[in-house]
Amino acid sequence: MSIDMNVKKLTKNAYRVTKHRGKTALRIRVPGGHLKVEFLPLIQKIAEKYGNGSVHLTTRQGFEIPDISFSKVDEVNKLIEPILQGMEIENGVQIKKTDEGYPAAGTRNVASCIGNRVCPFANFDTTSLALKIEKNIYPNNYHVKIAITGCPNDCIKAHMQDIGIIGTAMPEYDIDRCIDCQACLKNCKSRVTGAISSKNGKVVRDERRCIGCGECVGKCPTSAWTRNPKKYYRLIIMGRTGKKNPRIARTFMEWIDEKTVLAVIMNTYKFVEKHIDTTLPKEHIGYIVDRVGFPEYRRMALEGIVLPPEAKVAKQITWGGYQYEKDTFIK
Repeated sequence: MSIDMNVKKLTKNAYRVTKHRGKTALRIRVPGGHLKVEFLPLIQKIAEKYGNGSVHLTTRQGFEIPDISFSKVDEVNKLIEPILQGMEIENGVQIKKTDEGYPAAGTRNVASCIGNRVCPFANFDTTSLALKIEKNIYPNNYHVKIAITGCPNDCIKAHMQDIGIIGTAMPEYDIDRCIDCQACLKNCKSRVTGAISSKNGKVVRDERRCIGCGECVGKCPTSAWTRNPKKYYRLIIMGRTGKKNPRIARTFMEWIDEKTVLAVIMNTYKFVEKHIDTTLPKEHIGYIVDRVGFPEYRRMALEGIVLPPEAKVAKQITWGGYQYEKDTFIK
């Protein structure tokens, strides 16, 4: 098999092209960043026997095993079958031939913060949602990056992804329990957005500035603030790094439910399928939106979706970022 043929097969098979001729690196997906330790001995075995004895922990919460010879790829693919079955098949992902390795690599590993399984600030189980998303979108060759964070602290850096999901809490206020201690007000002013003020012995929440972090609930000593039991999410889109125009994602939707999140993601893939430039080796989704326009993305993203009554959707988004016109600031 020629080197060119190997490269095409390897990249789709979740192997990286490296600077060492005849060597590659295997990327192992860990949806939601939550790994059962039973897979660690197998990863160690592959790294020691077929690689250089090391693994790289990627920024997307996966494992990368470097220095695997092209000639050993088929053997390694058979060895990782338990990983595909345990981390993909058991979660409902459809992979027809698990002894041939990963069937696609374009859609990156769905990353998430640790969520409310551990973190007191998280508003929901991030890993659980990551697995649901993984089931819906993988395998897929479109280059899409998704990350999930349990609260607006955004520990997973969802603002740097094509699609970021932020867990939010709808705070509810009971004036009869409030003693006007202003603990919530002081915390919101110093640590959040200053969405809470005091008026005539009661606190007032400014809906325009509230980001649904839920910290007012945690700070209240009398439970005057409580979380609405419904799960809410904010969806931010088209953040990116890269050489051309790095930028932070902007809010597309807020106060939406899980069903809406999943539906918008699937509609986003339909948008990519319709508008991607097939003459390019790959085209990041943010550049497709830039080229086609946000109104068309918005139309397709919302297609067939019945929004919950609380939902809000951006009518227009203008992204920032920066270009590399160095002569404007370098002398």
